[in-house]
Amino acid sequence: MLGKVLVVSITAASIVVGTGYLLSEDNGFDFSWNTTTVENESQYTSGQQSFPPERPQAAASFQKKPPSNNPIGFMLTKVADQYAQSARYPPWSVPLTQAQAEGYHGNRYEPVALPLENGGQFTVTLDKFRFTRGEDILVVAALQGPQVMGSSLQATLERTESRDSIGSTTLEQDNQTGYYQGTLTTDEEPGEYRLIVEATVDGKPVRHASSLTIEPYLGDFEGLEDTYLSNNNLVIPVSFSPQESGFYALSAQLYNGQQPVAQLQAERRLDRTSDTLSLKAHGTVLANKSFNGTFQLRNLQIRQLPARPGDHTHYAFGPDDGYDFEPPNLDDLDDTPAANPESEQRAALLKQLANKF
Repeated sequence: MLGKVLVVSITAASIVVGTGYLLSEDNGFDFSWNTTTVENESQYTSGQQSFPPERPQAAASFQKKPPSNNPIGFMLTKVADQYAQSARYPPWSVPLTQAQAEGYHGNRYEPVALPLENGGQFTVTLDKFRFTRGEDILVVAALQGPQVMGSSLQATLERTESRDSIGSTTLEQDNQTGYYQGTLTTDEEPGEYRLIVEATVDGKPVRHASSLTIEPYLGDFEGLEDTYLSNNNLVIPVSFSPQESGFYALSAQLYNGQQPVAQLQAERRLDRTSDTLSLKAHGTVLANKSFNGTFQLRNLQIRQLPARPGDHTHYAFGPDDGYDFEPPNLDDLDDTPAANPESEQRAALLKQLANKF
C-alpha cells in the first residue's frame, strides 16, 4: 500500500513538473542563475544561488526513443533528458549563455515608472540597489507631464518597518537634461530602507516609493593570483581581505572577450591569515572550445554567510571592470562529466517514470 502511495505521489509531482515545462516560453535546456526581484532589486541570490547537479553515464546510458504518444510520458522524457544533460556539470561551474549573462546583474537597481494622469510618468533611478555603509546615494528622477509644478523635488530615506525618516535632500533640476538629482548619505545601520521622492503634479503631492539596502563594509578585493590547472579544472584564486573572520561565498562570471563562458562559485572560511577563494572552471565548460586572448572575471559578488540562524546575509561586490587574466594552456582539460551518483540516480528514476507511460 505504501509503495502505491509513493508511486502515485511521484507521478503527480512529475505531471506538475512536465506541465510547467510545456507551458514555459522556452523549454530548451538552459541553466538559470537565480534572480530575485524585491521591490526593484534584481540580484543572484546567489546567495541563494543554486546550480543544477551533475553527471555522466546517466546521460550516456539513456537511449533515444521515438516520442511517446502519451503526453505525460513525452513530458517526463523531456524532463529526464534535461536533467541528465544538466547533471554533466559540477554545481560550482556551469555553462553560461549570452541570454543568461544579460539577465544576471549582481547589484542593479531596476527603475520603476509611476504613471501619472494625462500620459505623464514619474521615474526614480539609482546606480545600484545595495550600498556599502558610508557611500553616497545618487538619486536621479525624471518627471514628465503637462501639470508638473516646481524646479525641485524632495527625497527622503526612511526605515522600512517604522517609516522613521533618517535623512532627506533636495533634488534640483538640471536645466540641460531636465532631470532632478541629489545625494543622500548611508551612515546608517545596515538593513533595508525605503526611498521616498515627492513631487507636485496638478497642484497635488505625488510620492514615489522604492527600496534599497545598506550593507556593512565586508572588506576589499585585492585582485587575482596566478591561475593554474588542477584535477581537470582551471583554478582562479581571488584575493579578498575580510574585515572579520567568517564563512564567505564568492560568485563570478567567466568571460572570453564578449563571450560568456561559465558561472562560477566557491565557499570557504576566511580570516586575516587566509584570504583567498579559488573559483574553478571545470573541463566540461572549457575543453574542446576555441578561446582567444585573455579571460575576464566579471560581476564578482561575495556574501558573508550568517554565523547563526536568524542572522542576515551581507553582500559586497568586486570592481565594475572585473579582472583580466592570461590562462594557462587549456589543452590538458577534457570534457569528462563530473561524477555525482545522487544526480545519476535521480535522472535514472525520471527516465523509469517516463517509460511507464
